[in-house]
Amino acid sequence: MASKHWLNKTLPLTAAALLLAGCGGNTIPDPEPTDTVGGNDGASASGGDFDNWGGGEDVPAGFDNPELADTIYFEFDSYEVGSADAQIVNRHSVQLLESGASVRLEGHADERGSREYNIGLGERRAQAVRRMLMIQGVPASQISTVSFGEERPAEFGSDETAYAANRRVVIRYEN
Repeated sequence: MASKHWLNKTLPLTAAALLLAGCGGNTIPDPEPTDTVGGNDGASASGGDFDNWGGGEDVPAGFDNPELADTIYFEFDSYEVGSADAQIVNRHSVQLLESGASVRLEGHADERGSREYNIGLGERRAQAVRRMLMIQGVPASQISTVSFGEERPAEFGSDETAYAANRRVVIRYEN
């Protein structure tokens, strides 16, 4: 019995020591303090020009329309797109057909319900928007979906205002 007790105490310590020994030698160097964040103009993360942040690929022409909302909202426990939001989806279908760009539809839910249920509800919401885009002629190859369930709330809180803000699909254009 004494040898079993000894084994229970030394086995975790031995495993930890072996893990630490295997990690030596492959260190990642710290970034230089002159590294920049943002565009190609060299503005540093500590301040400077914020106009060029995210200096990746340009968004296709026609996507600078501030009136084109990127969020579709849903009623409690529903994945039916309302008539006002259907108009937003229709406008996105026109943009997608004209540009050939791709979108990712991100489904979300409020915090009520189990994690698994909310992941499924977010997926059903994203698929509902996807079907509407495809009915308008957008090819399936231009649309991807993902569900975050309750994991990425737009607004924190446990009141109806927060719940309503979190029941959504966000339309993200990809380059």
